[in-house]
Amino acid sequence: MEIKLVRWSRELKDGLIRVCNNTDRTYLTGRLPYPYTAEDADSWLAMIAEHDGRGSLFRAVVADGTVVGNITIEGKKGIYCKDAELGYIFDKDFCGKGIATEATRLVLKEAFDALDIAKVSSEVFAPNIASCRVLEKNGFALEGILRKGAYKDGVLYDLRRYGKLRE
Repeated sequence: MEIKLVRWSRELKDGLIRVCNNTDRTYLTGRLPYPYTAEDADSWLAMIAEHDGRGSLFRAVVADGTVVGNITIEGKKGIYCKDAELGYIFDKDFCGKGIATEATRLVLKEAFDALDIAKVSSEVFAPNIASCRVLEKNGFALEGILRKGAYKDGVLYDLRRYGKLRE
């Protein structure tokens, strides 16, 4: 399977909408609207057009010509300006195939080559073993547990904080 990252564009809008409506939301923050509409996609595509390459990266994950996910590296500000946050979502029909692991490898390479950062971080709901494994396979170190660090759907969750330093 050929996996590549491409810059988001209006031509990929339908793929974005499909991915956002067919992702497993169990361990996502509440920021992603549902149902995800054409207007939501237009707003997000406009925002990333302003910020992509300016301290952050926003990429479509394409597997064998099909948009299957979104992966981002978002820069931080102030005293955290040398750190960036990794985030991703995938169409649940394409999970468990190694796509997230490869997409993470690719975006890390691009981020460390293109952005003025020393580190990439990610916080993962502790029960989300699949995402923990994606990070660990890409050389992230567990930096700590934020006990009861997230509240979603009436449940308090621990968060696992991971970090990867520029090599």
